Amino acid sequence: MANIKNAVKLGVFTLAIMNVTAVVSLRGLPAEAVYGMSSAFYYLFAAIVFLIPTSLVAAELAAMFQDKQGGVFRWVGEAYGKKLGFLAIWVQWIESTIWYPTVLTFGAVSIAFIGMNDVHDMSLANNKYYTLVVVLVIYWLATFISLKGMSWVGKVAKIGGMVGTIIPAALLIILGIIYLATGGHSNMDFNSSFFPDFTNFDNVVLAASIFLFYAGMEMGGIHVKDVENPSKNYPKAVFIGALITVLIFVLGTFALGVIIPANDISLTQSLLVGFDNYFKYIHASWLSPIIAIALAFGVLAGVLTWVAGPSKGIFAVGKAGYMPPFFQKTNKLGVQKNILFVQGIAVTVLSLLFVVMPSVQSFYQILSQLTVILYLIMYLLMFSGAIALRYKMKKLNRPFRIGKSGNGLMWFIGGLGFCGSLLAFILSFIPPSQISTGSNTVWFSVLIIGAIIVVVAPFIIYAAKKPSWVDPNSNFEPFHWEVQPQVATANVAADSTTASAARPASATTTSTSTGSTTASSATTPGATASNATASSAAPSGNSAASSGSSASGNASPETGDTDKDAPKS
Repeated sequence: MANIKNAVKLGVFTLAIMNVTAVVSLRGLPAEAVYGMSSAFYYLFAAIVFLIPTSLVAAELAAMFQDKQGGVFRWVGEAYGKKLGFLAIWVQWIESTIWYPTVLTFGAVSIAFIGMNDVHDMSLANNKYYTLVVVLVIYWLATFISLKGMSWVGKVAKIGGMVGTIIPAALLIILGIIYLATGGHSNMDFNSSFFPDFTNFDNVVLAASIFLFYAGMEMGGIHVKDVENPSKNYPKAVFIGALITVLIFVLGTFALGVIIPANDISLTQSLLVGFDNYFKYIHASWLSPIIAIALAFGVLAGVLTWVAGPSKGIFAVGKAGYMPPFFQKTNKLGVQKNILFVQGIAVTVLSLLFVVMPSVQSFYQILSQLTVILYLIMYLLMFSGAIALRYKMKKLNRPFRIGKSGNGLMWFIGGLGFCGSLLAFILSFIPPSQISTGSNTVWFSVLIIGAIIVVVAPFIIYAAKKPSWVDPNSNFEPFHWEVQPQVATANVAADSTTASAARPASATTTSTSTGSTTASSATTPGATASNATASSAAPSGNSAASSGSSASGNASPETGDTDKDAPKS
């Protein structure tokens, strides 16, 4: 206990910065710079209806199941059963797989701008085949590094996060302030409306992708127990982290909008072009290759961290019997090699869409939208599942709880996150008018068919699962609605055995001689006559009472649930 009490706790600001580092990425800034001043509205709107609810709901769920495996599979499975739990962790894994080509596309563009010739750099960045080669080379390199073990990748990720994200973001904002303060011409109209024109439906479509900017905040929930007085300090960390995140996104977007005209903004190139323009303004063009290398390093460090990360979740669930043995194979270091290879093949196939799509930018946008759609499915299940668990596991201890008492605040926070996710999900299917995405037929086909295939696949796998798929070494804990029937059945069986043992004794006692204590004692060795009589008097009533009390006493006493609450899986 002394070690636990003396364990180092995370400070509020430290946790806030950890959340910022995990969430903030600069690659999406150009997408929102198209909107000018109204981009701030989208950032704030998404933060209120998605970022903050995600952080708080995930914190409660992570604290509830801190000692059990499964992550989102556990959270959703406890609420809705194994099938939907498997769907949740499946789309989380597939979403990250689809995300790799988009983030590596940004990395390829960053590498293209390492040169000093702007015309040549931009031409190279627009070359599909160059981008395809860079994406595949870097991804497979990261995969093979992951197979060698990831003990050192944590340090690379931390350095990459600072060098490739935090420092460039701060520099971009500072450059924008210097530019305006010294009389530079602003391409953004700061007198324009903060609110978008809702009469033009197309204006809100591209903004749906902003939800993905904030995705991943649920990972911060695992640290809820590392904070002193989490019920008060964790929400503080969430709101501070959200504020810093929003400021970086809003000011960074404004900085790009100031230096680049809205009509010239490119999703993949504008961040590098913005830095180039600022460096030229301050007569420091020699910094352009340096910032390009820094951004590329940040991307590569992030990919190294994530290549093996999400696949670990599906691997742990697979070992519990939800994936064929092929996906449970590891190398000598215990790394899930076959899952990584399958993931790599999927990334390769998706990257080949470069040949089909009219431009790198259109490919980037369509894959980003598919990523959003799949990730939001997981969030819809998570938000609604958190509300459902307030009733299905109402007595379970919650080290961190949204609201001191009652379920009203959970309904508000979880409902806000659910509705925001649903809105973004619907909008993500509509092609944005601001960006050329090529044929609408290709756009809808990729999104709809892609989403259907990904969602149907886990149900097919689940239906085909066999008992032989379970790894004998897996120690995956059962769900609460599995434990209770097992305990109740065990107690009923035990009481039945006791009752059946008592009945022959009573019968023998009665048939031999009612007045013979000797006969009574002989029929039940070690038992007294009074015990035998009590046993025979009410064998069924006491058995039932014993079974009921035993089941309720042993079957997850913290939940207070009954079998009727068990999800149908």
